[in-house]
Amino acid sequence: MTADRPQAEGISLRVHPAHPAHPVHTVPTAQAPGRPAAAAGAAGVIAEIVLDRPAALNALSTAMLAGLARACDQVAADGEIRAVLLTAAGERAFCVGADLKERAAMTDEQILAQRPVFRAAFGALLGVPQPVIAAVHGFALGGGCELALSCDIIVADETAVFGLPETSVGLVPGCGGTQLTTRRLGPGRAADLVLTGRKVDAAEAERIGLADRRVPAGGAVECAMGLARQIAVNSPVAVRAAKQAIRLGGGLGLGAALEVEDAAWRTAALSADRREGIAAFTAKRSPAWPPAPPFFSKRGSVS
Repeated sequence: MTADRPQAEGISLRVHPAHPAHPVHTVPTAQAPGRPAAAAGAAGVIAEIVLDRPAALNALSTAMLAGLARACDQVAADGEIRAVLLTAAGERAFCVGADLKERAAMTDEQILAQRPVFRAAFGALLGVPQPVIAAVHGFALGGGCELALSCDIIVADETAVFGLPETSVGLVPGCGGTQLTTRRLGPGRAADLVLTGRKVDAAEAERIGLADRRVPAGGAVECAMGLARQIAVNSPVAVRAAKQAIRLGGGLGLGAALEVEDAAWRTAALSADRREGIAAFTAKRSPAWPPAPPFFSKRGSVS
């Protein structure tokens, strides 16, 4: 990876080829939705959204949230992007949640006015149609923990500390913390975390299912990139449809969930990807997947 220039809103966007032999490109988040400046190749590219306010421990300001929403929308619109990493700059924190210094000066009315900005940013992350992998190090607290929970796979290094401490300051987790923990951990473990507000280290996070992979300190991004590259060689249509089936079926009864799965199967089975995949298998060659259609899913669809 190469260093990039932090954007004013605290979000940077990098584009990596899915094959590691090619160079990395940095794309400003202000760029209009469309193809990033990178050669896709047969396996497309991998996007990396970087939380980039290390001096503030990547606390979520209003401007940063707007930048995150723009970056997610840009990624979602690009059919060449096969997988997405969510990473963070600095050594101490992935993200410590809302910027309380900014919020301390707000009136109740201003806090309520900020609420749609939070919901739009987290909804945009949930709505990214490509698989999103969080690479977590250091503190992931409050909204930072909810950012990780909004991703499909969470990789945590040994320094990671997760927590939803909102009840200790008179708040309720408001960006998916109560619902995403329940879906991921079950109601008992969700209540354990949310109602106590306690913090959990990487080992406990892995044990209870809050983290999917635990790696040595400093290894989260490398592991996440390896997973993204494994995903990137597969059919973009099938991967996106499978992600939707997992997300949409999670809260349904078995019968309804199997109908969701059937719809995902039909999407893939009737696609050009299925024809190319079988042709490539028969010819004993690597498939050359066409770009996936943009905006495959609705923003924030997790129910």
